[in-house]
Amino acid sequence: MPKSYYILILFLLAAFTVRAQKPVETKGYPVIIGRDTLFTFYTGQGLFEPAERAQVVTKRIEELVNRIDFNPDSLTLKNDTSISVISYNSQIILAVNNKDATFTELNRPQLAASYLVILKKKLGNYFSDSSTKQVVINILEAVAVVILLVILIWALNKGSRWVKLKTLKAWENRMDKLAAQGAPVAYAKRLLPVVTGLLRIGRFILIILLVYMALPVLFFIFPSSKPIAVQLLGYIVNPFKSIVLAIVHYIPNLLTIAVIYIVTRYIVKLVKFIANEIALGAITLSGFYPEWAMPTYNIIRVLLFAFMFVVIFPYLPGSDSKVFQGVTVFLGILFSLGSSSAISNMVSGIVLTYMRPYKIGDRIKVGDVIGDVVEKNLLVTRLRTIKNEDITIPNATILSGHTTNYSTVAKTMGLILNTTITIGYDVPWQTVHNLLISAAEATDGVLTEHKPFVLQTGLNDFNVAYQLNAYTALSNQMAVLYSRLHQNIQDKFNEAGVEIMSPNYFALRDGNHIQIPDGYVPEGYSKPGFKVEKS
Repeated sequence: MPKSYYILILFLLAAFTVRAQKPVETKGYPVIIGRDTLFTFYTGQGLFEPAERAQVVTKRIEELVNRIDFNPDSLTLKNDTSISVISYNSQIILAVNNKDATFTELNRPQLAASYLVILKKKLGNYFSDSSTKQVVINILEAVAVVILLVILIWALNKGSRWVKLKTLKAWENRMDKLAAQGAPVAYAKRLLPVVTGLLRIGRFILIILLVYMALPVLFFIFPSSKPIAVQLLGYIVNPFKSIVLAIVHYIPNLLTIAVIYIVTRYIVKLVKFIANEIALGAITLSGFYPEWAMPTYNIIRVLLFAFMFVVIFPYLPGSDSKVFQGVTVFLGILFSLGSSSAISNMVSGIVLTYMRPYKIGDRIKVGDVIGDVVEKNLLVTRLRTIKNEDITIPNATILSGHTTNYSTVAKTMGLILNTTITIGYDVPWQTVHNLLISAAEATDGVLTEHKPFVLQTGLNDFNVAYQLNAYTALSNQMAVLYSRLHQNIQDKFNEAGVEIMSPNYFALRDGNHIQIPDGYVPEGYSKPGFKVEKS
């Protein structure tokens, strides 16, 4: 083989060896803060790739410089056997490993020390921009923000004045129309200051919001006050964020509550439909009166909604809180202690409903009160007397006493009106009976199918007590019927010449005129002052 051939082979081998020993280029990932590259990572650290490592360190440094109390002198370096760590107040900022040193002419501790110097220098100058141009720009931006804020407040004041004038004009026009129609407008005029006051409060609130929103913008312009801007925004954003997250997390419970409410609502509607049918007579139940239908429906409705609240209580926000539970127990105790009389009346109202002692429109007597029932509920019963006096009586009082109902059998058997007169022994009882019965039959409103009757209720020392009993179906006209009946009794007895007086008045009447109108005076009584002669 020629010598030149061996030389060519050696040259190729040498070239290949030199090419194999040439280091492979590796891409670096910089850490940039404020448009300034602090250092570059070529290798990963732990589970982080170089790119991820650069991003994590950049984020940590940005969070560090956003702190109001940041002091670059608090950055420290700790060298270990295999790693060097730069930290700030026990918070790890970055770590330098041996692989990082292979890309420089420094060893690991020296490289870490250079990183610490860079951080202290760059971050120490982060808040101080020595550029006069940048300072002027920041000041101009702040002035622009202030001018814009002043313009917005001026526009808000102008707009609020325009709204106030429009409101006052519309209000006055409305008052004029109401006054022309004869409606009272004094109360509406008293409301006008309240409306204008609300408009003024709304304007103040909007101005405060504008100023508060402008402050973060101003603080964000200057690098040294950026942390304050972040905090001010956090005071608004964080609560709003918490509320939104709470609502989103509460949606499943809210759906559960909605389903429970809808089911309960339709059950209540079904019960109401059945109660209406029973009240109208379309459905009949043995032993269940139609007037019981609606009160029973109200009781069932209260029980259903109470059961619904018990079921949904665990799904309410804060129901598992000790404070929430304590407040509910406290309110329950207050309700129990403060509403004992109300609960007593409610229970009495339920009992009276199923006792059926009276209904709306009945003429009843409770104690000394006589009137028509105009309203009854779980708490009270209201009566209207013949003098148009509305009297409210607690149900517990009615239940603890006795009640007289004049209308229960008035339409069927008839209500018996009764009145008592005393007549002397000189008048035959048959005559008195006939006169009383004729007086009752002549009274409008007295039933003709039921014959009136008279009872002699007493033989007194000087007279006989006669009780007239007459039937009527008009229990709500008792006062008028009694008045008519008494008028007819007077007329009938006067026509018959029978004096409605007790004999003890006879003993004192010597020389007095007889107590009968002149047109009814019989023979023997024509001259006043004469002594009365008994037949």
